[in-house]
Amino acid sequence: MNNQQINTYKDLIVWQKSMDLVIAVYSLTERFPKSELYGLVAQMRRCAVSIPSNIAEGRRRGSRKDYRQFLVVSYASGAELETQIEISKRLPFGRNLDYTKIDSLLNEVMRMLNKMTNELNS
Repeated sequence: MNNQQINTYKDLIVWQKSMDLVIAVYSLTERFPKSELYGLVAQMRRCAVSIPSNIAEGRRRGSRKDYRQFLVVSYASGAELETQIEISKRLPFGRNLDYTKIDSLLNEVMRMLNKMTNELNS
């Protein structure tokens, strides 16, 4: 993490990137049809919001074990979001949308979470 001192979860690059991901998901899902408001839109937004939320909660917990567990939950939410993005890409309304930013951010966040979780194992 670049030899910077981490004072709060807001200093974590993974939290910052996951916040960017939330904004990207909201922007993308605004282009979905109204019929998906309570379907994919709601699920994708919930998953996206869950990622930085669990990073923050885990960081505020007192133990390394709790922190790791919340990172695992964030990672699982990322996998769920990844699946929902793939579903939307296959649906007629999603075929012409630009997923470049979301795919890139999600990939980066997932790699960071995976690395952090593995480091907390040792």
